[in-house]
Amino acid sequence: MRNKAIMSWGQSPLGRGGARPSALLLACLPEPPRRRQDSCSPALGDPPSPRLRRCAPVLRSLGGGGFLAPSIWPGSAPAKIRSYFCTDPKLMKALTLLFWLMVAMISSCPATAATPNIVLLYADDMGYGDLAAQNPGSKIPTPHLDKLAAQGMRFTDAHSSSGVCTPSRYALLTGRFHWRKFHGIVNSFDKPVLEDTEVTLPELLKTKGYRTACIGKWHLGWNWSDIQKPGVAAPKPKEGHAPGDFDWSKPISGGPLAHGFDYYFGDDVPNFPPYAWFENDRLITVPSEPLKITPKTQEGAWEARPGPMTPGWDFYAVVPRLKDQAVKWIREQRGKQGPFFLYAPFNSPHAPIVPNAEFEGKSKAGGYGDFMTQTDANVGEILQALADSGFAENTLVIFSADNGAEHYAYDRIRRFGHRSSGPLRGMKRDLYEGGHRVPMIVKWPGVVKPGSVSHALVSQVDLMATLAAVAGVPLSGKTGEDSYNLLPVWKENGPSPRRTIVHNTMTNAYAIRHDNWVLIAAKSGAHTKVPDWFDAENGYSKNDLPAELYDLQADLAQKHNRYADMPEKVKELASLLKKVRSQGQQR
Repeated sequence: MRNKAIMSWGQSPLGRGGARPSALLLACLPEPPRRRQDSCSPALGDPPSPRLRRCAPVLRSLGGGGFLAPSIWPGSAPAKIRSYFCTDPKLMKALTLLFWLMVAMISSCPATAATPNIVLLYADDMGYGDLAAQNPGSKIPTPHLDKLAAQGMRFTDAHSSSGVCTPSRYALLTGRFHWRKFHGIVNSFDKPVLEDTEVTLPELLKTKGYRTACIGKWHLGWNWSDIQKPGVAAPKPKEGHAPGDFDWSKPISGGPLAHGFDYYFGDDVPNFPPYAWFENDRLITVPSEPLKITPKTQEGAWEARPGPMTPGWDFYAVVPRLKDQAVKWIREQRGKQGPFFLYAPFNSPHAPIVPNAEFEGKSKAGGYGDFMTQTDANVGEILQALADSGFAENTLVIFSADNGAEHYAYDRIRRFGHRSSGPLRGMKRDLYEGGHRVPMIVKWPGVVKPGSVSHALVSQVDLMATLAAVAGVPLSGKTGEDSYNLLPVWKENGPSPRRTIVHNTMTNAYAIRHDNWVLIAAKSGAHTKVPDWFDAENGYSKNDLPAELYDLQADLAQKHNRYADMPEKVKELASLLKKVRSQGQQR
């Protein structure tokens, strides 16, 4: 058993959420007789039965006693008391009727908002301005996401932890800023970035009876050494591993199943080998030949790393397959007891940009726009599956993205007039707002007001504490140490408990946001090369100062560096950055 600081459902009050009370009470039904002298409990001196152990916390939560309470377990109570409670036929009949009355009453009530299903949809390389609802000049239709926003709350100041993939996913699932541990992405055949002792969001939810699934892009590493053959040399960078370097029939540890998910399906990373389908902890297709690149993509480069590939691997078929699998899994939850958590990290609109034929020309922003339109349509199908399965009214849906749009977005501005970053400066990787300020939508019927817009400062690391509160799981120790509970924001559209975020992508460059101010503690907030024409056409000038300071309330586009004329604010934020990095940001 790993040393993870999680409080089990049996240690917390029933009413805080988790599996429905009726399901828990059903666990308390008397078991078949084990000894003739005692029809509903073990014999004197026997340990409590498994069902009795499951029952006891429920009964404690209902009043701290009862005919199966631990205080009168066999072996600790006089035989007369046990005989009275367990063998008196009239009392047993009365208790049985009372039990079923309670079950009927609880079962007839609608599921409460305290224990919703949770679906977390996570786009890949989607810019702030790629959501049409918050970009009046958008050339990309996103009707399903716009509808989701109309049914819930749209956030205008939400941030990923990093400007690249792996670190943002780590922070999302742990409630801990990535820069406390690492900065870069997991490369092909890298080991996991998650430690066994780190508590993840699905592990928290499982303590409340949630069934958990991850369907899509994992990109947090696996223990490839489990299946690598002895004596295999390090691969050449331009060739990658050979298909014969691994025993593909063996299970691989360290993936989603090792960190709280009951089920996984995906291709791990769309542009990294092995190009194959994973299910749970093993590959279900064999990557027996080296990668072959197919004809030119709709936009940008393939960005596909060399390595083993499943024969006939079709990049165009990956995104539809993941969507179909998510829909299938949702439908399979019908009739099952207790809530579920589906984490669906999309491969799109990340490169390779490969929209299916039915979406070509659906946008006015080229291949990327069409791929984004397909991403939106996939969201629509997943939401429809929830509705068709009867889950729509008791499902909390969250949509966001791991970072801003890739650098191809600069060319889209010139060719199509579409700004993937909207009014923001910067792209993927950057410390500027466009690198990490991302779309975020929360829909929770009966709790989150439809059509609401929040300007509160929030981070994806806050989902850990927020969803723990939704499920009634108390956080302890260093679990989710950087995460704030946003429920008051969701329920009342109130101010955020968060005032500060440390932004980071590369190892030695940081920025700190505090209230409306952001200090970029580097000469430039750009990590992605910015075309000269873009700066010239949009009023950006070269920075000759050692850092950059912006008032985002007055200057969202980050055009006016206040570093020189506000030295006290620079000093204040630099000191705060040092403090947060060294001391942590405890709730």
